[in-house]
Amino acid sequence: MPKGIPNPAAMYGIYPRSWGYEVSIVRNGTRYFRQFGRASYGGDQQALRQAQDWRDGVVRSVPPIPRRDRAEKLRVNNTTGVSGVFCQVAPGGKVRAWVAKTYIGQDEILRTDFPVNTVGESAQALAIEERARQLDRMDGLAKLHPAEETIRTSPPAFSPELLSPKRSKSEIKRSTNSSGVSGVHFKAPNPGHPGYWLAITYTAGKGSVSKAFSIKEHGAEKAKLLAIEERERQLEQKLLHMRQAAADTLVAIPYLREARQGLAAEARPRQ
Repeated sequence: MPKGIPNPAAMYGIYPRSWGYEVSIVRNGTRYFRQFGRASYGGDQQALRQAQDWRDGVVRSVPPIPRRDRAEKLRVNNTTGVSGVFCQVAPGGKVRAWVAKTYIGQDEILRTDFPVNTVGESAQALAIEERARQLDRMDGLAKLHPAEETIRTSPPAFSPELLSPKRSKSEIKRSTNSSGVSGVHFKAPNPGHPGYWLAITYTAGKGSVSKAFSIKEHGAEKAKLLAIEERERQLEQKLLHMRQAAADTLVAIPYLREARQGLAAEARPRQ
């Protein structure tokens, strides 16, 4: 988007790339970054959904700093040691007044001047006290993008059923793939062998599952078709396994939390 114009809410923190999407969000000097390739998620729609879902998770779990904390941060050009407090200097170099100034919101800027010739040497101290009072009127979180608040207060945009798991390297169709289907490969042990079509799928925690279909037994076309059908069955089983693992993790979380609390209680010194 042109400078000064925020990205649409759906693309906040998300940058299209030739291979997919890149997410980059900065929080208090820490950059949260991840890439989502079309090949890894089976297409553009899934890659974008995954990028948005991950972005939303970062926004919910790592909110921006409070506006007051940001306002109290000293700028590099600050010479007083107190943010929002500065002095006005007369042409001769003499301090004419101390000023407390705070931006509260659009069309609301608080400013109070303390002339030295009126309040004397206490002008700086009075400006610091006034700045503290001004900051008391500042609340809420720093506004980084119009979509931030909506994302934090809304339920997840995508249910688990709408998010396909990331494909393993063996599932991504390479440029050298001769079957047109990832995970389905033609193999021939030696030049004189008629060969076979192989369906293979890797599942984290379970290893690889494979099945071969002989061209000599089934013929070239049928062997390839059987391998493709077998690959689809393997992927269905892999998806069921991953969803079950995710469900088991959700069930286990409360018990893990209770166990941690119990260990923490035992570790506390007895009175």
